[in-house]
Amino acid sequence: MEGTPVRRTPHLSALLALTAALAACTWGGEADAKDVQPPTAPRGLTVQAGSATTAHVMWNKATDDTGVTGYDVYRGATRVKRVPGSKHMVDVVGLKPSTAHTFTVRARDAEGNVGPASKKQTVNTPAAAAADREPPSRPGSPRGAVEGSRAVTLSWGASKDDEGVASYEIYQGTSKIHSVDGSERETLVTGLRPGTAYRFTVKALDAADNASPPSRTVRLTTEAGRGDGRATAPADFRAKTREDDGAYYIVLAWTPPRTGGAVAEYQIHLDGKTATSLVFGGTAPRDKAEHDFYVGKKPGDTHRVKLRAKLPDGTWGGWSAERTVTTG
Repeated sequence: MEGTPVRRTPHLSALLALTAALAACTWGGEADAKDVQPPTAPRGLTVQAGSATTAHVMWNKATDDTGVTGYDVYRGATRVKRVPGSKHMVDVVGLKPSTAHTFTVRARDAEGNVGPASKKQTVNTPAAAAADREPPSRPGSPRGAVEGSRAVTLSWGASKDDEGVASYEIYQGTSKIHSVDGSERETLVTGLRPGTAYRFTVKALDAADNASPPSRTVRLTTEAGRGDGRATAPADFRAKTREDDGAYYIVLAWTPPRTGGAVAEYQIHLDGKTATSLVFGGTAPRDKAEHDFYVGKKPGDTHRVKLRAKLPDGTWGGWSAERTVTTG
């Protein structure tokens, strides 16, 4: 009939081609959505020899776009431990006494992407004590002090052992959270929650892995609120400038924070950004620290400077007070 529209059915091959194209687009979208981004490298790795055959390895959590599901701990090129993503420490056993052991940690996500290795940390295990079955005595006189909302300081009396104490282990409730050298009697515990009650005990460990009875329990409640990190910051921070043959330097002096050990690494902030990292070689200062660094040859330049310490658990402490200095 003239003027009547005619309905045409698409050819079967055209329909099949369209279906295949749509399916290909769908599959391509799923492929594009697959997670191929690896986690970041764990930072703040620390290693402490627990005995002649053990080491306590700790690190800060890595980040990932979909979440970290686990960590791989390596001694040299050999993977020695796999732990879930919720854990950031582990004890490595079966080590050789009187030996230097180097550790790194890598993070994994749910798709199996493995991130880059952390910085290396090396620890020397002490010599083994032959046929030693005598545990150290119980650590004495434990005490604690709240250091703001996220940290506490713990101290204790020395344990006695026939072969010597290799390390002290710190427990939060029934969970081991830290380890320090046997020569230490104090430590700073960070990463706590504000306004929370905690129970801490200390055990001594000798080179043969004999553990002492736990110390008396120390009960502490962190302060409420966010806190400003001053408890972990360098104290008595001072800054001035000096001139040497036409070049100007900033001279820093400070008292290291109390951490239960020497602080070997600091981060220096200059004019609103990170300027440099300071790492003390050999024996790091405990009571008074000093450092100077070059800032230029122009007199009359004004600079703002502050610094913070890397704590024994690998985290950064609070910033010192900021000082302003002028060259010339």
